[in-house]
Amino acid sequence: MRIAVIPARGGSKRIPRKNIKPFCGKPMIAWSIEAAKAANVFDHIFVSTDDQEIAEIARAWGAETPFLREVDLANDMIGTAPVVAHATQWALDHGLPITTVCCIYATAPFIRVEDLRQGLHLLESGNWDYVFTVAAFAAPILRAFQPTDNGGVEMFFPEHIATRSQDMPTALHDAAQFYWGRTDAWISQRPVFQLHSHPLVIPRWRVQDIDTVEDWERAQIMAPAIMGSLVGS
Repeated sequence: MRIAVIPARGGSKRIPRKNIKPFCGKPMIAWSIEAAKAANVFDHIFVSTDDQEIAEIARAWGAETPFLREVDLANDMIGTAPVVAHATQWALDHGLPITTVCCIYATAPFIRVEDLRQGLHLLESGNWDYVFTVAAFAAPILRAFQPTDNGGVEMFFPEHIATRSQDMPTALHDAAQFYWGRTDAWISQRPVFQLHSHPLVIPRWRVQDIDTVEDWERAQIMAPAIMGSLVGS
């Protein structure tokens, strides 16, 4: 049995109520729920929330909210792993014979059904704990620099000041969309960004993490160009 877990707490601060804030005509979380439903690979789609309004909206869009998340799992210091572990353990305790769990972020409007299916295929075709979406950095990270106290800049890796970009290794970052994982990996909260995880590389042009107001505005600008290839692709 496979389940999806969509974490969606009510107390987001940088973008208040971002999980249910309207985005391109739907509550933000609806995009993740609809993609999970359209993938047709989940026996249950759970939304883990501490918020009654979020729970009601999630149910209206076809997800299940069989429990409300406890207060100690709903503050802004709690990471994703304990939340998914809690939902996974709840499912096991209630007799669901789950083998794989996919954490889908509530703020992932550019998620694609085909990526969800491909992620599951990768997980089941190898000895992996997790499979998750990644994208390449737009610029070589070894050429990065930071501001100094006197107003200048300094490189993080000055030894690469003359290295050609084509000679630098490809660097990847988390695309912040979904994380397929085996049940025991989630329960034991094994870290995702390790050798036991397989990356699913997706194009940079359909990746946008949404944590700040600027992120939200950028996603709105991006949306018209890519929304047509979301659900059902």
